Amino acid sequence: MAKLELRNLNKTYSPKVVPVKDISLTVNDGEFLTLLGPSGCGKSTTLRAIAGLEQVTRGQIILGGEDITYKRPGDRNMAMVFQSYALYPHMTVYENLACGLKLKKVPRLEIKQRVAQVAEILGLGELLQRKPGQLSGGQRQRVAVGRALVRQAQVYLLDEPLSNLDALLREKVRAEIKQIFATQKSPVVYVTHDQTEAMTLSTKVAVLNNGYVQQIAPPASIYHEPGNLFVAGFVGSPQMNLLTINCKQNHAILGNFSIPLPKLPTIPSQIVLGIRPEHVRVAQTGEVHPTVKGRVCLVENLGMHNLVSVSVQGSQSNNSPVLRALLPADQNWSWEEITLALPHQNIHWFDVSSGDALSRKTSNCSD
Repeated sequence: MAKLELRNLNKTYSPKVVPVKDISLTVNDGEFLTLLGPSGCGKSTTLRAIAGLEQVTRGQIILGGEDITYKRPGDRNMAMVFQSYALYPHMTVYENLACGLKLKKVPRLEIKQRVAQVAEILGLGELLQRKPGQLSGGQRQRVAVGRALVRQAQVYLLDEPLSNLDALLREKVRAEIKQIFATQKSPVVYVTHDQTEAMTLSTKVAVLNNGYVQQIAPPASIYHEPGNLFVAGFVGSPQMNLLTINCKQNHAILGNFSIPLPKLPTIPSQIVLGIRPEHVRVAQTGEVHPTVKGRVCLVENLGMHNLVSVSVQGSQSNNSPVLRALLPADQNWSWEEITLALPHQNIHWFDVSSGDALSRKTSNCSD
């Protein structure tokens, strides 16, 4: 067990190709950190740099207080699970699990004990004599995880291990991985572009974009307190409503409706209002929260809920802002005029220029 630190990590292939830009983060014992972001954001390159499969251009990788930046991959005592499983097709499950230990000349009895222990944890006991071609996708993924666990490494690295599985199997294996690594005390670094995996598996999430860390925080904070526009728009499904609107005195103007602004040093000419569709609701009589009226322009059936898009009143028809709300599926919302409430505590405000989050504390001005 050891703390993993990245200090100003940079990876440059050419002046125009810099996938990792001064990333600094810490993963403590027992923490499960997920690197989350879109394709090309630098998350897999960062993971490969930690493993030693990519040589860093600048910065340090510290493990347990030791600088391992330029150590060979085999000398780092890390275990990696690859996206493609990377199992030896000619070996049995037992041999796949044991091969790394044999290369390190671990005594045969200890290998047998470690493999048996991991096979019991992963439910592979009846599969030890099968070869990968005789296994399902989920079973192969468990073998790949088992090959990492049997190493008893200081750090575990997982590179999009569920991306090759179908939706139902992905959900099952995701739950298994969560249970397995909950019992491990070593740091875990997990790479994915799937926000569901990041939110359900992690104790901490680092959201990356264009090589930079946008925000590092527990999953709940990433979701409820996004640090900027990119995090707000990337995390959450359906995506957060993000509307750039004008400001007048201490209010933001959305169509014919005004919404109290947070307390700010200066009032900008424009601001971005953010609110998640699940927090928008139908207004009640005597509503205490800001409300807007509009006409339903689209209804999408999501099963338990309908995703209802509402064109807000009071704007030019060719540029009318659209607010989306998750509403009960047991009512027909098609082509109705509707009044929606935007609860104060669920509204996010962002700076138009920088994209940074602003205070969520609203002013005392009346509507």
